Amino acid sequence: MAGQTIERARAAPAQVAGTDRGVWSREGQSSSRSGVRALWRRFRRNRLAIVGIVVLMAFYGLAFAAPWVAPHDPDRIFLMQRFAGPSAEHWLGTDETGRDVFSRLIYGSRVSLTVGLIATLVAVSIGTILGAAAGYAGGALDAVLMRFVDGMLTIPTFFLALLVLAVFGPSLRNLVIVIGLTSWMIVARVVRSEVLRAKQEEFVGAARSIGASPLRILRFHVLPQAVPSLIVSATLGVAHAIIVESSLSYLGLGVRPPTSTWGNMLSGSQAYIWNRPDLALYPGLLILLSVLAFNMVGDALRDTLDPRQSGS
Repeated sequence: MAGQTIERARAAPAQVAGTDRGVWSREGQSSSRSGVRALWRRFRRNRLAIVGIVVLMAFYGLAFAAPWVAPHDPDRIFLMQRFAGPSAEHWLGTDETGRDVFSRLIYGSRVSLTVGLIATLVAVSIGTILGAAAGYAGGALDAVLMRFVDGMLTIPTFFLALLVLAVFGPSLRNLVIVIGLTSWMIVARVVRSEVLRAKQEEFVGAARSIGASPLRILRFHVLPQAVPSLIVSATLGVAHAIIVESSLSYLGLGVRPPTSTWGNMLSGSQAYIWNRPDLALYPGLLILLSVLAFNMVGDALRDTLDPRQSGS
């Protein structure tokens, strides 16, 4: 009897891979499409999230098309037009050295938005690896990694970033690395909690019973359960990274001029805040709008992907 059960278990994958493969594939694809449509219907009920997506698409579209959209070279100096007001030639006027403000804002978005994305990718990668290892292995490894996370959370990460950039020098590469290496802790905690929950499910036990390796179980069965939470964390993480980049650039420890970023444009305009307040208003408003847009999309994704909201 036991031998027949084992033979049936061994034959089941072959049966699925054989005559029933087409049926299973069609049913799986249909279910996946209907699930995506249901999520999209739930997501688009949030009007603020749609506004956020439109804002982000506009910002990233302008950043990508900067060489074609910007009316001037962002570093070109118009000596006779310092502090010029808005005009047909300079839509938002010029700054203290005669550079076109609108062009510098567009090119500055490329740096600020790119740093936010890449730094978040670094943070998500580190947090996912450590959180998955801690949650799936458990025991001593879990205790050691989580105490390390707790220790990192007690350190004021902004001041740690200031220290590192002061030692190694400000640059785009160092900025991305520093923000990524000081932003992964929350991601690690989120992934660990999702892995702890998912590894108790029956499908994980079934995969383990047929001899699947721990790495394969973690990669194909456990980590996919953490993807919704990772998406939300990554969306909110980009907003945090943009704020940190702008703050560090404002303090002169980000990307150095003449390369424009929203942060160093704020820094350069502070001496003229009473004469030309609009020079500080433009980059500050763009930082505010981009962070708000990412937060609105992140909040909507959290509500959409929360299974407790499925019936609403």
